[in-house]
Amino acid sequence: MEDPKPKSMRFWEQSEKEKAEMKASGTYVPRPLEHIDLHYKYDHERFRFAKLPFRSQFWLSLKIFCKWGLIILLPLSILTDIIFELDSSNFDIKELISYSTTILVLKVLLAPWICSSIIVNYFPRFWFRPPKGPLWELNRRTGLVTLFDYRNFKKEGAIEKVTAPFYEFDAYIVTSPDRQGLAMNGLFLIHRYRDIRINLNDLITPDNTTQKPCALWDFLQNFMDISRPLPDIPMYEAHRHLDPVTAEHDHKASREPRYWIDMDDDTFKAKVKEMLGRIDAIDTFSRPNLMAKHVKYID
Repeated sequence: MEDPKPKSMRFWEQSEKEKAEMKASGTYVPRPLEHIDLHYKYDHERFRFAKLPFRSQFWLSLKIFCKWGLIILLPLSILTDIIFELDSSNFDIKELISYSTTILVLKVLLAPWICSSIIVNYFPRFWFRPPKGPLWELNRRTGLVTLFDYRNFKKEGAIEKVTAPFYEFDAYIVTSPDRQGLAMNGLFLIHRYRDIRINLNDLITPDNTTQKPCALWDFLQNFMDISRPLPDIPMYEAHRHLDPVTAEHDHKASREPRYWIDMDDDTFKAKVKEMLGRIDAIDTFSRPNLMAKHVKYID
């Protein structure tokens, strides 16, 4: 729902216009790594998911972790040191430095944040590596789910594909503990007759409720149902006119083609809040299990 935001959509729309103008005038200079295929695809036909390899994820994660660690911990550590000093009878700079939580936080987080920020912002060729290919794909046009297998990629350089119809997959909520021992719920798609499973925890992080996994399952079903229009979220706005069912629906409903992209920030925040409310009120577990009439599940 929030990726991309309307503000981001307008930015990239303007960027594409400027790019087209520069190409027409012969002044366009490609951006670094612009030609690289990231292998993901989210349009009116395919929901194809890919993720960066570990090396690329490491530097991005380190930068984000250290940045937010400093934002959260630094004020707390400064406050702790102030309270510690106020509680002390005599001011001792050596003692303060020796036991300062502020200095400890800076030692642990500041250098890695500066280093990772410089590398990510100025040396993309060092940290960035494209994925070998996608992990899985849901195809609205064909109704097929494809899992990409890389087990023989190093030996043979080949990516094996395993496909099956979407209607043969069941959704499972898999519960596992986080580092604090709290139960976290993630969504898996598991084939009913073959050993094919798709872990969707890389798409959305596991949640301590079952509402978000259930909402994701609804989203995937709506996307794959060609009798219904595409889910009305910002990601699909540029592709809605390319899907016949969606185009007909939008014409009958007189939907504004730039509904999301022209939306102001306050209205968009209200729409996101409304969506979160709908997720919290989802009724998945009270719906009838239609497959129970046709299939006997054996654990």
